[in-house]
Amino acid sequence: PLGSKLYIEGYGYGFACDTGGAIKGAHIDLAFDSAGAARRHGRKRVKVWILG
Repeated sequence: PLGSKLYIEGYGYGFACDTGGAIKGAHIDLAFDSAGAARRHGRKRVKVWILG
């Protein structure tokens, strides 16, 4: 749900800040400080915990 605190395996803590129309199913977008950091993290299958 929008505004939920999350724990993302291999990334850390984050928040559900939007519900982007391009994201479908069990996918999430992560924000990084730079394009290079995003490329280094890459696309992967991880566990996500909704903390509240």
